[in-house]
Amino acid sequence: MKTKKSDWGAISMGISFGITSGIITTLGLIIGLDSALSSKLVVLGGILTIAIADAFSDALGIHVSQESENEHSPKEIWKATIATFFAKLIFALTFAIPVLIFPLQTAVMIGVIWGLLVLAILSWVIARHENENPFKVIGEHLFIAVVVIIASHYVGDLIAKFFGG
Repeated sequence: MKTKKSDWGAISMGISFGITSGIITTLGLIIGLDSALSSKLVVLGGILTIAIADAFSDALGIHVSQESENEHSPKEIWKATIATFFAKLIFALTFAIPVLIFPLQTAVMIGVIWGLLVLAILSWVIARHENENPFKVIGEHLFIAVVVIIASHYVGDLIAKFFGG
């Protein structure tokens, strides 16, 4: 039986998922590509590719996931799908701005700070909404993001070492 969920609930779920995914995947990509190749063109191409391809992928993933729960109306499912797509697309593209403006190493650092700051703010909002300890939620989410950043850096180093010229 389908239960009614508010339109804002479906939209906010899509937005929070899209932004979180945009932060984690785009930072992982930027860090990995920078470590492997140190090419502004490659990093920018990666950001643009992930903004489009992963936005569609995440939107479809949310769509299928919501359909499989059998608890959401088609309208709610499509609102979550569209919100996920645009949140991921737009947020991932924000990482291209520093790459276009600054030297690559500076742009990477700005991207890391930007991503972690937005993730902390989003985590705080979610924690407050769920009446949870904001510091615990922020710490947990930032820890995961930092693990992704570190792992991506070392994977990029290994790629450069074993496959670089």
